[in-house]
Amino acid sequence: MKIKVGVGYDIHRLATGRVLTLGGVMIDFHKGLVGHSDADVLIHATADALLGALGLPNIGQVFPDTEAWTKNLDSKKILKYACGMVNKMGYKISNIDAIIIAQEPTLSTYLDKIRESIASTLLIDVKDVGLKATTNEGIGSIGSSEAIASFANTILISDK
Repeated sequence: MKIKVGVGYDIHRLATGRVLTLGGVMIDFHKGLVGHSDADVLIHATADALLGALGLPNIGQVFPDTEAWTKNLDSKKILKYACGMVNKMGYKISNIDAIIIAQEPTLSTYLDKIRESIASTLLIDVKDVGLKATTNEGIGSIGSSEAIASFANTILISDK
């Protein structure tokens, strides 16, 4: 059995006039994440973890923010691409473990729905998606509610 491990990270600024989407789930909040795509930091970190485990280019290289076709892109398409690459290279996702770092909004009531969204997009069991949310204890841009960040880890397995 062959095992590969990947890690991903993303951060985006918060601003009014944007919709907040995390893990493909719309979050009720007066600010949203700023980015060329929908700026879903959780999906971006997760996709980078998957691609990184395979030794492939990160999402910024595959979905450049300089291209019109990536403007306002639904990040679930990015995650589906990464999942497709996992399958194409003969691997299976063993698990995802991720954390969202946000001073606000409070995300505890959304975590199960976000886990389900990630699992259904990746076609894996929801029990194979770990997700936590924490604050930054008032420190830095995240702590002052100017940004949200996410880290994600994955383990890929192959029988080859």
